[in-house]
Amino acid sequence: MTWNYGDMLDGLAEVVSPDKPALIHADHITTWREFTHRTNRLARNLGARGIQIGDKIAFYLRNSPAYGELLGACFKGRFTHVNVNYRYIEDELVYIVDNSDSTVVVFDADFADRIIAIKPRLPNVCLWLQVGSATRPVFAEDFELFAGEGDSAQLGIERSADDMLFLYTGGTTGMPKGVMWRHEDQWQAGAAGANPALGIPKPESLPEHLANVKRSGGGGRTVPCCSMMHGTGLFTAMGALAAGGTVVTLTALSFEPEELFDTVQKHQVTGLAIVGDAFAKPMLRTLDENLGRWNVRSLVSIVSSGVMWSPEVKRGLLRHNRNMTLTDSFGASEAVGFGRSDTTADGTTEIAKFKLGENCKVFDENFEEIPPGSGRTGFVARSGALPLGYFKDAEKTAKTFPTIWGVRYSIPGDYCLVEADGTLTLLGRGSVCINTAGEKVYPEEVEEVLKTHPMVQDALVVGIADDKWGQAVTGVVHVDPAITFDEDVVRKHVRQHLAGYKTPKRILVTSLPLRASNGKADYKTAKQFAETTLTGRT
Repeated sequence: MTWNYGDMLDGLAEVVSPDKPALIHADHITTWREFTHRTNRLARNLGARGIQIGDKIAFYLRNSPAYGELLGACFKGRFTHVNVNYRYIEDELVYIVDNSDSTVVVFDADFADRIIAIKPRLPNVCLWLQVGSATRPVFAEDFELFAGEGDSAQLGIERSADDMLFLYTGGTTGMPKGVMWRHEDQWQAGAAGANPALGIPKPESLPEHLANVKRSGGGGRTVPCCSMMHGTGLFTAMGALAAGGTVVTLTALSFEPEELFDTVQKHQVTGLAIVGDAFAKPMLRTLDENLGRWNVRSLVSIVSSGVMWSPEVKRGLLRHNRNMTLTDSFGASEAVGFGRSDTTADGTTEIAKFKLGENCKVFDENFEEIPPGSGRTGFVARSGALPLGYFKDAEKTAKTFPTIWGVRYSIPGDYCLVEADGTLTLLGRGSVCINTAGEKVYPEEVEEVLKTHPMVQDALVVGIADDKWGQAVTGVVHVDPAITFDEDVVRKHVRQHLAGYKTPKRILVTSLPLRASNGKADYKTAKQFAETTLTGRT
């Protein structure tokens, strides 16, 4: 049996109630009937304009119904999704579209001026579609016409498990890289249709999966709080649709907890996807400051991926709804399913613990496996269902996806320690490791301690060139404006929990954003700020 998301969406249209919402955006509801018709029209109309199987379609979009509809159309028409970070400026946008060989660009009307500026540099793009606004560049066509007019029947084409999905990832160094996922590998790397909460095991075939969905009535209502242009939001939305559920998107240009909880209450949302404390802390603060304002009892799960999620914030959220399961999911654009850890109100798990397993190993730089309890650091590696590699980059593919003793692994670069019981202590990406006086310091370890101090709302740790230390460990923090910040007090707090050489030599307060829209650390901005502040370099 092979798996393809286009085949899955065709099958789900037959078993999910046609009046059930597939997409919700504020007061706009797209039913499964409408979603099926619109995605069929989009796919067919794109094909009629000469878009071929395997052609790349660039999604220059914020979270909206159009993102979900275009994604479904790509799956059905066998086109390849290419995510575009809408925060990029012109050179970065041109790089993504050109590097991916995209022949179609679909963009929000808000980005029209930037599209006009870059179009002359992208001669291989043959179709530009604008979402929203009746005023369009002369070369752009109306997305709504492609989705709203024409034949809405199923395409009736044969699809393949090898159909592709691209996920461009910026990582921490270098230019963005396009991770190439086959449909089947992406499906198998995730839940693959299993739902332990409902007692549904992993299905062996599409008919079995469809029968499970029909029996359960379809999935719940999920909000990807982070952008679908990033892996956490995208894969969450895909999972919700593949389960016959509902993707609920927020309207604000940046994350606003008040809108989230208004949406949870209004639409009886059952699940959220976030990226660690960057989302969870403001969520908790908003609930604590507005006791009784929202009923959040419909929520049964919150999943976080990409960064650490502190235990005290989890405990705080569970005070507002004891029936939730809070899940840390350890993964990357280059592999998902390294591990997961669940926290519930009964204290099942206090601190996220990921463990060695059949598909999870830890290797040193010589590809020797790290023994548990040895105290040695190594790279986390995942085998099993993996991407094919990076688009147009065989060298980086060979480095990130090595074959070790006949088994192919993904090694994105996350360092960790393997404890005696096989649990993993994550230390962060090796590319941002700090070398101070010959000692290695992993930023995430220090950041997590910094964030436990009540003065600190968020923190990043970077290495700044230093004549004495080689690199000086330096903290860059957001602070609670209601509390007078005392740098020495916070340094002493870190020193109580970590070795002296890991304690920041300086802790600098900034109002600059420390994270991208997906919640992941922006070490480049933090380092530039620290260098400018401490050395005057720009």
